[in-house]
Amino acid sequence: MRWKDGRRSSNVEDRRGETPSYSSAASAAPVLLRFLPALIRSKVGRTILIVGIVVVVGGRMLGIDVLSLFLGGGVATSSQSPASFSQQEQELADFTSVVLADTEQTWHDYFRQMSRDYREPTLVLFSGRVSSACGMATAAVGPFYCPGDQQLYIDLSFFHDLKARHGAPGDFAQAYVVAHEVGHHVQTLLGISQQVQAAGRGRSKAEVNALSVRQELQADCFAGMWGHAASTERNLLEVGDLEEALRAATAIGDDRLQREAGQRVVPDSFTHGTSEQRVRWFRTGFERGDIGACDTFSAERL
Repeated sequence: MRWKDGRRSSNVEDRRGETPSYSSAASAAPVLLRFLPALIRSKVGRTILIVGIVVVVGGRMLGIDVLSLFLGGGVATSSQSPASFSQQEQELADFTSVVLADTEQTWHDYFRQMSRDYREPTLVLFSGRVSSACGMATAAVGPFYCPGDQQLYIDLSFFHDLKARHGAPGDFAQAYVVAHEVGHHVQTLLGISQQVQAAGRGRSKAEVNALSVRQELQADCFAGMWGHAASTERNLLEVGDLEEALRAATAIGDDRLQREAGQRVVPDSFTHGTSEQRVRWFRTGFERGDIGACDTFSAERL
């Protein structure tokens, strides 16, 4: 990819080198809950509770978080340890930022065509584990998007795994991963993610998985739409780039991952789609550059 002269996104939060930890509020809460019944039974205790509630509510009205001050500063914090990154690691972070910036331009354009406004997501770089609105996650889960805070989370070590473990090297393979997670953000903005969640309520596990596959394949198609714009409008792609993305899509198909893990291939357990399906839908978005072509939910053949 021709990316080095590209704009860096301002929506990148670098948490590499930070260790998620919990403050004294988290440790104090169980103690307070243990003594709560005794306080309620005691007249003095009830008085203390009433006074405490008045103080907390009054503080809120004045814009003061009394509870956080009393308990030591909140429920969860991050303690940062000094971290120095190699030139290669920093270049990878810069690359990821450029890809995010280019997806921003692409989706602003597409949303403008739909007479809608595109709200840019934040991309969080982390190492090891990270806290999000979707809970605590480790690098083992791979890159993910959390609709609760509308943020993308990536441990850059995944790109090394993509090359060494999955046999999918190349910068456009890495860009496909970022664009796929941005595709989930697009689904959230369009209300698709919410519809999928609602449609899955009360369904069997196999039916929920089938909905998930259609959602993931659409995110692949949306990633392809970004690739289409990056290629035709900004000439960012070089010879072999498309093949890199297709190798990555092949490498992370459910059927291939199950075989590599020594497991029996079980279609009902698929959540992202087969290698062939992921390649086909990325290519559909890449060749068509049309959001209407990415309707995986109405497609008879995935």
